[in-house]
Amino acid sequence: MSEPAGPAATREATVRRYSHLAQVAAAGGTPLDCEANALTDGCFGAAAYTEGDTPTVPEAASRASLGCGNPLAVADLRPGETVLDLGSGGGMDVLLSARRVGPTGHAYGLDGSHDMLALARANAAQAGASNVEFLHGHIEAIPLPAAAVDIVISNCVINLSTDKTAVLAEAFRVLRRGGRVGISDVIADDGLDPAARAAAEQRVGCANGTLTAGEYEQLLRTVGFTGIHIMPTTDAGGGLHSAIVQATKPGTAPASPGSI
Repeated sequence: MSEPAGPAATREATVRRYSHLAQVAAAGGTPLDCEANALTDGCFGAAAYTEGDTPTVPEAASRASLGCGNPLAVADLRPGETVLDLGSGGGMDVLLSARRVGPTGHAYGLDGSHDMLALARANAAQAGASNVEFLHGHIEAIPLPAAAVDIVISNCVINLSTDKTAVLAEAFRVLRRGGRVGISDVIADDGLDPAARAAAEQRVGCANGTLTAGEYEQLLRTVGFTGIHIMPTTDAGGGLHSAIVQATKPGTAPASPGSI
């Protein structure tokens, strides 16, 4: 019997998986990261966005959307802010964020797949977005200095990590005082049978496990977040739900330049 893969090997397998999906999207196909019924039953992919969200986003970015919700629906992005998308994929949420923060703001996207980054940069060029930047790296070790951003978003990516505490601790580190997170992710009901839970996770593409709402809240509190709110949204079946996760880094945000 083979030994279970370690965290590094598991992460590399996840990167390979999403690199393949990026190649499918770049070739004009529609990548699927879950079984087909999850796209409708769980409102995954671009189906989570309203028609008003996406008219300025290239069709390729929308087609490559592999999320489980719309973090921008609760992110409350403001002009001039700096936003970071963890696991930015084809760049859809980065491009939507860039539009909301405007020319005085900035939107970063972070992804571990060079193929996804190439796809996102091509989509940004097509959209004419000049206030975006795509970074290569892992969400457990964000390649930005401390207190660099006002808000961290993520769309169905944290469930892919084998070290979710590290991801949330890194999000806390790069946020400024008073900064906030707006995450779409998949959560599990309490008390699920392990085999049934694993089967449901495989169906919706949660490669490295889900957290319950209670587990998510505990990890957020452990790394320092307050004002935590976790709201299940769509039933994805098998005891899993899409959910919005919100939290705040304590402290008062510094006044922006020119403010009174």
